[in-house]
Amino acid sequence: MAKLRIWRGLDEIRGDFGPCALTIGNFDGVHIGHQAIFSRLVRLARENGWKPAAMTFDPHPAQVVAPERAPRLLSTLEQRCRWMAEAGLEQVLIVPFTPAFSRTSPEDFAAQVLVKTLDARVVLVGENFRFGHGKGGDAEQLRQLGLRYGFRTEIVGGIRFRGHPVSSSQVRRLLGEGRVTLAWRLLGRPYSLAGEVVPGTGTGSRLTVPTLNLTPGEQLVPARGVYVSRTSEAEGGRRWPSVTNVGIRPTFGGNRLTVETYLLAPLEQEPPRSITVEFLHRLRPELKFPDAETLKRQILKDAARAGAWHRRLERWSTRQSELPSR
Repeated sequence: MAKLRIWRGLDEIRGDFGPCALTIGNFDGVHIGHQAIFSRLVRLARENGWKPAAMTFDPHPAQVVAPERAPRLLSTLEQRCRWMAEAGLEQVLIVPFTPAFSRTSPEDFAAQVLVKTLDARVVLVGENFRFGHGKGGDAEQLRQLGLRYGFRTEIVGGIRFRGHPVSSSQVRRLLGEGRVTLAWRLLGRPYSLAGEVVPGTGTGSRLTVPTLNLTPGEQLVPARGVYVSRTSEAEGGRRWPSVTNVGIRPTFGGNRLTVETYLLAPLEQEPPRSITVEFLHRLRPELKFPDAETLKRQILKDAARAGAWHRRLERWSTRQSELPSR
């Protein structure tokens, strides 16, 4: 994995960002379409002796220009940077997206930011790329500006997976429908939520099964339901097969969204303080049961199904690892 250098604003750059091969975008979720752009970018940079780099934004531009339409995010800024480094990028510029920056004209963006500040030699963008004040510039205008100011533009077409367009908005739609397995394919990794373990109400320990609980933050939470999951701790490296309920606990009259995870393997040591929960497969929607005992029986059935799913996944992974490399 490349060591990633991070700039947190244009004013931090002092002439050592370029020459670079640059891509620009929000890259929310860093799905397989983004990964394809990164792969092309790194190859171009290595062939020409440039630095592979990305420009991204914080907060998401929609949160500034149209907050009522701003999407729930698929990833944190830290996750995006880590995945960029894993893809081979060496530097990332995180531009604070402000109302003033949003008023930058397309021509000033090209001349002052891309050329003068970043020394971009080639810029890779998706075919739906928009930039500048009021999203007034598009990918073709960027190409024309590049001809004027001395950088090349590559417009990368979108990709599809089994007929599904690969985009952050498509992944959000799938998660909103609980289709986490297909979202996994579009992301190239299971969708996950991370955070500190928070105390629950104690109901599970007394009446059903003990769980590790997360409070959903700003990230998008999958549709309410019960999922086969995989849980890991932030520090220490422990990992467990698990089953996770996303919902409001209707059996107990709840109305607050929670993420509750039941581990399918013993803890053996102290409970983790921070965890990441990966969503692998949806078992069923969340249901209201007549009493705690009925709910407990269903949880144990869910756990058995999740355990069988994990065993099938492990067998498949073992067979894949035994195939000869090409």
